[in-house]
Amino acid sequence: MNHYYDENPEVESDELLFTYSYDNHDLELITDSGVFSKGKIDFGSDLLVTTFLKAYPPGPTKKIIDVGCGYGPIGLMIAKVSPHHEVTMVDINQRALSLSRKNKKRNRIDNAEIIESNGLSQVEDNTYDFVLTNPPIRAGKQVVHSILEDAFNKLKQGGALYVVIQKKQGMPSAKKKMQETFDNVEVLEKSKGYYILRSVKG
Repeated sequence: MNHYYDENPEVESDELLFTYSYDNHDLELITDSGVFSKGKIDFGSDLLVTTFLKAYPPGPTKKIIDVGCGYGPIGLMIAKVSPHHEVTMVDINQRALSLSRKNKKRNRIDNAEIIESNGLSQVEDNTYDFVLTNPPIRAGKQVVHSILEDAFNKLKQGGALYVVIQKKQGMPSAKKKMQETFDNVEVLEKSKGYYILRSVKG
């Protein structure tokens, strides 16, 4: 059984191209079997992108990390809309990383770095302004909660963690973990059972 959070999905490759649009920005994205949400942007990721970019329209340079980037829709769209930001994208899935790199090149995005990392384990920098994640729910609560905890250590003072999560797939426990870790959490947006949670490092 292969999952999108496996390091090397063995499912046969079957690439598909689609266009993801936000405002007047378009990304051509190659997706494949063995990665999350093949063939279209998933509702949660789109809600996270939209909520974040409304809160932080292009402005001063920020350092942003997209944890569990998959084939890259969240990190690459933010990098494209805000080309002065520095975006780091991490995933453990080799096929997802390969697709992210192809998609970065295809869309001529220069301000995104893509690295292999299990959660935030390979990320040394602890001066990020924002950590964004559509966490790998099916990898289990322990994996998801470790991402939420590790995010605190990678953010600078005043930095914020943004999480999209479905109510029926662990939102209450993730919200509780964020409250425990950051001493604050708020619901920024909710739609179709998806919640955007934000915690700020005080």
